[in-house]
Amino acid sequence: MFGYIIPEKPELKMKEFDMYRAYYCGVCKSIGKRHGQIKRMTLTYDAAFLALLLCSVLKVETKMRKERCMIHPTKKSFIIFNEIIDYSSDINIILAYNNIVDKWKDDKSKTALAGLVGLKRAYKRLTVKYSEKCAIISKRLEELSLLEKDNCDSIDAAAEPFARLMEEVLDYKKLDDNTRRVLRWMGYNLGKWIYLIDAFDDLEDDIKNSSYNPFVTHFKYDGSDVSEFRSKIKEQAEFTLLYCLGETSKAFELLETKENKGILENILYIGMLSKTDKILCQRSCVKGEKSI
Repeated sequence: MFGYIIPEKPELKMKEFDMYRAYYCGVCKSIGKRHGQIKRMTLTYDAAFLALLLCSVLKVETKMRKERCMIHPTKKSFIIFNEIIDYSSDINIILAYNNIVDKWKDDKSKTALAGLVGLKRAYKRLTVKYSEKCAIISKRLEELSLLEKDNCDSIDAAAEPFARLMEEVLDYKKLDDNTRRVLRWMGYNLGKWIYLIDAFDDLEDDIKNSSYNPFVTHFKYDGSDVSEFRSKIKEQAEFTLLYCLGETSKAFELLETKENKGILENILYIGMLSKTDKILCQRSCVKGEKSI
């Protein structure tokens, strides 16, 4: 359910791409140093976006250095490191663990079990450090699980727990009250968009595996051709998804951002819109983006 908040790389200026990569690599390095090298495999673009956004809003001092990477050992790359990078790496682990728990509940696969074993110790440490936040995230995921078990036929109701979960992710302890309210509303709409774009992306697989999907239940899929069903509901799905993106953008425009504004605008106005278009129109044959 993660990895959809991505930039439109061809539209980034060279210096913007280098800065984005420095944040992405910074979160990756932070995961490795603080939680173990194998955990770096859980890194998502969403965590890099979170770091960029909070650093821009809080105007945290940005420290940069060059380091080698195990994936690119012959060349040093710039990385950003500060408290927001560490927070983003922690959130990445928390969400990755809960995502794997959800997969384990669904299919009891050996891959999911291995992931749980690998992340359990790191996650337990983080539940102490972020006890309230982890409790809220767990509660939202439990609410989501119950709705899915009940075969909820309301798209908005099904997306609500994950929207509320993302409110919590964007709510950082050092925010002033006004910025906090704006970021929580931004997180809410981001979460709703992520949940629904993932549901539309997984439509064929969910129908094939008889898994819960809010679009299937809401529009009462009757066993007809899946492509025809997708085309039939596309316009209504697009309306909801674009509304979420619009509300996310409105919230962003209320924030005072200076650093990296061009990168954030690229992600919010171009990258996420492009991702929506590709999934709705099925012009992309690959769900996940390659790492940078």
